[in-house]
Amino acid sequence: MSDKPHSSEVCGSSFAHKSTLLSHMTTDTGEKPHFCEVCGSSFVQKSHLLDHIKTHTGEKPHCCEVCGSSFAQKSQLLRHMKTHTGEKPHSCEVCGSSFVQKSSMLDHMKTHTGEKPHSCDICGSSFARTSTLLRHLKTHTGQKPHFCEICGSSFARKSNLLSHIRTHTGDKPHSCDVCGSSFAQKSTLLRHMKTHTGEKPHYCEVCGSSFIQKSNLLDHMKTHTGDKPYSCEVCGSSFARKSQLLSHVKTHMGEKPHSCEVCGSSFAWKSQLLCHVKTHSGEKPHSCEVCGSSFAWKSTLLSHMTTHMG
Repeated sequence: MSDKPHSSEVCGSSFAHKSTLLSHMTTDTGEKPHFCEVCGSSFVQKSHLLDHIKTHTGEKPHCCEVCGSSFAQKSQLLRHMKTHTGEKPHSCEVCGSSFVQKSSMLDHMKTHTGEKPHSCDICGSSFARTSTLLRHLKTHTGQKPHFCEICGSSFARKSNLLSHIRTHTGDKPHSCDVCGSSFAQKSTLLRHMKTHTGEKPHYCEVCGSSFIQKSNLLDHMKTHTGDKPYSCEVCGSSFARKSQLLSHVKTHMGEKPHSCEVCGSSFAWKSQLLCHVKTHSGEKPHSCEVCGSSFAWKSTLLSHMTTHMG
């Protein structure tokens, strides 16, 4: 006699127990007879309903013996345990990437197919993953549920919080294979890598200038529009870029964090230090195309050019 004598007439699956077959039959019929009295969600099996109810009560009875994390569902705990073992049994047949969960692999596959079935009802943006859509929705609601216990900053995503915490700890786990520079965030490393490749994919449609980062292009565009949205609360000066404002604020505070290793002179801005260092090295990289004179600073060259303009 078969170990699984109870078979589904719809799909042919067989089971050891009749009760398991009955539970399975609801997946063939689409029937979800178990309803949550709190939010109205429905489920195929009563056990799924009971697990779901814990999302309302906050109950997390399943604990990880390795790190102490707790979960509402046993299945969540089992998935979590793979993060400690490093097990990633689900592989992408296209690029070979591997994943802890099958659902993560299926979501990943959409990056190859270009499928984006999850749409935002507010702005119409579409996403490959439900989780990405949920994160996106917080940009409309302004919800930032993840708080830094050190400084109180809040973030829409937990990953952003974890990256932010490194600004307090000084942790920089992402290293450049070319020059050895290390960074707190992987995205910063990826941007940095472009400085080695020379890649500048973001172009200004007005003057043709190209930039490594899109944010730099957007800042540059303000030089054409004259937009200066960043204002100093002390003197009212306004700037096109936030970095310019932050540098300017140091002139009020008297802060000069950039020091010359040769003579000890200190400067508020790194650019000032770099210009100063040329007085020691004798470097004059800015040349006049009219008479050939060379200068350490671009500003001096520009002043010199006026002597040729009459």
